[in-house]
Formats: sequence, structure tokens, C-alpha cells
Amino acid sequence: MEELAELKRQLAEQRPDSWDKLPDIPLYMDQVVGYLARQMVSVGDGDALTSAMINNYIKDGLVERANGKKYGQEHLAYLTAITALKQVMSVREMKVLTTVGREMRAPQRQYEYFCQYLDQAMADAAAHVDEDTPDENLPKLVLDLAMRGYAYGLACHRALAVLAQRTGHEDLLRKKK
Repeated sequence: MEELAELKRQLAEQRPDSWDKLPDIPLYMDQVVGYLARQMVSVGDGDALTSAMINNYIKDGLVERANGKKYGQEHLAYLTAITALKQVMSVREMKVLTTVGREMRAPQRQYEYFCQYLDQAMADAAAHVDEDTPDENLPKLVLDLAMRGYAYGLACHRALAVLAQRTGHEDLLRKKK
């Protein structure tokens, strides 16, 4: 199946730019949006960040405000990670992760960890996609991938709650009244 072969290739090969390959000149918002659209594997139009979403992430404290109207490497690194994380985490959950990350490590090191774990996860996902899956077995493939996502999601949310509790950031997970 051509489509599954292409998916497997994307999962196996496409990766966001490493820190040293992120643009080293500040970008305007429209340039940031265009750049981020090319940073991650995408399967639909709803995956990309928009300028409104970026502004909301800034208001929510996930990303620092732009320097003037320009965004640098640190902004691009956080926004690249958010592009992936928003698929599986709420804004409150991402806030815990980014807050703890800022307290523990420099942005470059955090981004390197992100890229390392993303690379492993993408390789694992690619290994589970058999491009020769016959049509009658596609439901099994979809179910297998979905249940892996569900199980990892459960583990992620529980581990995040433990992280928030142990670092004193449980308030970030509570809904604002």
C-alpha cells in the first residue's frame, strides 16, 4: 500500500531541525508559522500552529513574548515541541512540562531532549506500520496503533500529575475558576 509506505517513510525519516539548524536570525510571525509547518510530520491541516494559537500560547505562558515582533531560536524550539505535544496534552499539562523544564535546564538542552525522545518515538511508530498490510487487516493496524496511543496517554497523564505534585506545580493542572 502506497499510503502506508509513505507514512512509514515519514515516521522513519522526517525530523524537526536540531537546535544548531534552527534559524539563527529572528523571524516575524508569518515566517514562524511557515517554518513550523515544515518542522513536524503532518497528516492533516489541523496539525499546524496558527498565529492566533501562538499568541494564545504566549498569553498562557508556554512561550516567552517575542523580542519586538521577532521570534528567535528559543521561541522556535518551544513552538516545535508544542506542535507535537498539543496532539496529546492540554495547555495546562504542557504548562507544567515547560515550567519544570525551564526550572531544570537551559532551553537548548530541553530541545535536545525533545528531539531525542521524538526520534525514538517516531522510529517505534514506524516499526509498527507494515506497508504491506492488506485492506482486510487495516482495522487491526489502526486498533493496534490507537490502543498503544491510549496506553501511553494514560501513562503520560499520570506521570505528569506525579511530576506536578513533586515539583509543587499541581496548581497549574487545576482549572481556572
